[in-house]
Amino acid sequence: MIPDWQLPTGVDRGLWDYLSSERVAREYDEALQTTPLIHIDVEYAKRWLIPAGKLIDLGCGTGRLIEEFIPLGYDCTGVDLSEKMLTVAREKFLSHDPPPTWIQANLVDLSLIPDTSFQHAACLFSTLGMLRGEDNRQKFLHHVRRILVKGGRFVVHAHNRHFQFGFGLGQRGNERGDRTMPQMRGGAPLTLHHFSYRGLVNLLNQSGFRVLDTLLIGANATGKLSWPRFFPRWRAHGFLLACETI
Repeated sequence: MIPDWQLPTGVDRGLWDYLSSERVAREYDEALQTTPLIHIDVEYAKRWLIPAGKLIDLGCGTGRLIEEFIPLGYDCTGVDLSEKMLTVAREKFLSHDPPPTWIQANLVDLSLIPDTSFQHAACLFSTLGMLRGEDNRQKFLHHVRRILVKGGRFVVHAHNRHFQFGFGLGQRGNERGDRTMPQMRGGAPLTLHHFSYRGLVNLLNQSGFRVLDTLLIGANATGKLSWPRFFPRWRAHGFLLACETI
């Protein structure tokens, strides 16, 4: 087992256990099937990441977004720190010619990817919130801005800190907005950062993005926000934001 002091930047023990688990990777696609977000975020990405071009999925997991975009003529690259997830992703595309490009890398340090390499980028399923530390999340977003062309599009998902009017997220020693939860498939507890809407928009603006659109995600089985005119940004379970570089 890797000691804590050798963990990659922005990765705590819980996230490392998650990324290193063969079981999590093999069961990942099946485990998501009952989650409406996996359909909502893909359709949202299809709406905003146009026209077809070079797309990079940051925190690609087993490649579920790339599965949807490759048939549409996109040149796709998936990046993830999990070797186990990338192994599953590669297996899915063994018969595809040419296959997507897969890169094992820490999202906090994407220096191996050249400037202005992509027209589109995505960071879905609260991957941004998995990065520990505000400085590390800023480093990641600056890399995303750097690797996109001017006017490039970026779609990002995050959980809402104020969901159900909750102000008490965060435990002693954690950043305000951190929520720690047990892992269902074993390993140390997983910490996920939740954002206020304004805080997320400010973070994106500071990193060189302009927000074009926001989709509020509900917590029900459809993912739609009930009573959307009643304090929507406080009641949403999460946000999908479409941005472009400035």
